[in-house]
Amino acid sequence: MSHVANNVLDLLALARQVAANAAATAARMRTEAITDVDTKSTATDVVTAADKAVEKQILADLLTARPDDEVLGEEYGGTTVPAAAGRVRWIVDPIDGTVNYLYGLPQYAVSIAAEVDGETVAGVVHNVATGAVWTAAKGHGAWRDGRQLSGSTATELAQTLVATGFAYAAERRAHQGRVIAQLLPQVRDIRRMGSAALDLCAVAEGTIDVYFEKGLAAWDLAAGGLIASEAGLLVTGLSGRPPGPDLVLAAPAALHRLLHDVLVELDADGGP
Repeated sequence: MSHVANNVLDLLALARQVAANAAATAARMRTEAITDVDTKSTATDVVTAADKAVEKQILADLLTARPDDEVLGEEYGGTTVPAAAGRVRWIVDPIDGTVNYLYGLPQYAVSIAAEVDGETVAGVVHNVATGAVWTAAKGHGAWRDGRQLSGSTATELAQTLVATGFAYAAERRAHQGRVIAQLLPQVRDIRRMGSAALDLCAVAEGTIDVYFEKGLAAWDLAAGGLIASEAGLLVTGLSGRPPGPDLVLAAPAALHRLLHDVLVELDADGGP
């Protein structure tokens, strides 16, 4: 790796500060008013003025500190392929959980990750509503409030609490609903909390046993995925594929194969 990649703790420190500033802006804008609501991919995919303003602030803060870096953000796009060798690409979700943000449900977060040579090396997820912060740097573990994370100790699928999420497009939701209907009798219960980044943090700290979802973008996965993997979880796709838009499965080793095989059987990464 390059000299930039070796500086992962500095990258994490910057991400943490930028995320804290962004969370303060998101909280302030919600308190003042949520009036400017747009639509994104479908009418149910709500995005607020805050989403855009927070991402602009994040981009400005990152590029002020590191003007030669590249950025991929949910709202304004950017570099869609990994940066040139040794350079840093930041992957940003300004408010993951915008519907929760709109409704005032306390599950929405700023997610910022640093990637070098195609590999995520630092990540922070900051819950705007509660102030909880999860962090990870490659090779340094995953942490929350000074406590190192190691995931769930559950070993039986029937006693497993499963988090997931649903797409905005109706056709994909229908497929995901069929998968859940068949999975539900085999597990303890299902949770759908509305923020992929926070779901990945929850599975990292063991407040959820496992998490899977189809349709995640890079900004949904980057920081939370590193936090989960640095907590010792397996973060994969199905059938040997890497985690990505087709499916992300994050689970402790004792549960991963059990849930993986059921999800394969249910064609969880299939459909529209």
